[in-house]
Amino acid sequence: MTEAADTPRGIPGLVERIMRTRPVRVMLHYSETGGPLFASGLAFQALFAVFAALFVVFAVFGFWMRDDSVLRDSLLDLVTRSVPGLIGGENALVSVDTLLDSSILGWTGVIAAAGLIWTALNFLGSLRQAVRLLFTLPGPTTLFVLLKLKDAGLALVFGVVLLVSAALSVFSTSFVDVAFAFLGISSESTAGRVAGGAVGLLIMLVLDTATLAGSFRILSGIPIPWKNLWAGALMGGVALGALKVLGTQLLGGASRNPLLASFAVLIGLLIWFNLVCQVILIAASWISVGMSDAGISARKLTSEEREQEREEQLRAARRTLAQAECERLRAALPGASLLKRRRLEKQLARLEAELEELSA
Repeated sequence: MTEAADTPRGIPGLVERIMRTRPVRVMLHYSETGGPLFASGLAFQALFAVFAALFVVFAVFGFWMRDDSVLRDSLLDLVTRSVPGLIGGENALVSVDTLLDSSILGWTGVIAAAGLIWTALNFLGSLRQAVRLLFTLPGPTTLFVLLKLKDAGLALVFGVVLLVSAALSVFSTSFVDVAFAFLGISSESTAGRVAGGAVGLLIMLVLDTATLAGSFRILSGIPIPWKNLWAGALMGGVALGALKVLGTQLLGGASRNPLLASFAVLIGLLIWFNLVCQVILIAASWISVGMSDAGISARKLTSEEREQEREEQLRAARRTLAQAECERLRAALPGASLLKRRRLEKQLARLEAELEELSA
């Protein structure tokens, strides 16, 4: 009865229920741990890394892709979907012809390759640190050189995944065209365009989800249970897909601002990368809060260490209960009768002895 009476009603009760919901708690955790600040820093690093990555990728594979127009167009479309406004015609930041004319040979190629390695490793290192802080974990204790080798391997894997996704896009598009031709439906029809767009979005969703899962578990070195990992990564992948679909509209605000008109595309890309990094870190925060609700530790523990941690948590809970009971008994002593007072003193002495044992 007391609990029901103490429960807020009306607007205060509604606010309290809203504050207890998981999305609100995730956003509060994300804000309190400095998520927006980390996302801003990651956006700057991603902006610099993507230019070096574009130059190196097209310089290395330019000759091959120049002869294979289907694969080239598929890769360009994949990059355009991932980062709207980066590659294209007059309004894009980088033209396709400039990319295809780039060469890895010479000082320009060497500097670009060195810049790619440096910025990519810095970005991955900063992302690792941000994700670990969202899980309230300190930095990894692995040797610096081993961490950088791990980051380099992951960067290479992410690059290969991007190329494989482009190849899968070509294969899936061809498969859809063949299937529609067999059914007598033109690929230029509404159904053909919808099917082609759906296949492209599905490939992007799989790519984004797998990349987020790898970033949260492998890059950050956090033992996230698979159920929590894939739920959070899929949520982040869907949010990134929505950003990519609405990318043109989201970035259009920068070009409409007269103060930013001279470098609107660059500002738009910076806004874009900030939004992407916000989504990545919010997805990590979602996983962190979910694991905390389930009582799952984000630290790497052996079975003995895990059992010891459970025992310590149990001792802490018993200590808290004993302290609360001691306070209640002390408050009841002044107004108690002589007989009841002796009984309360015995209970208090027993609890104080238990507290000493639990604190030892």
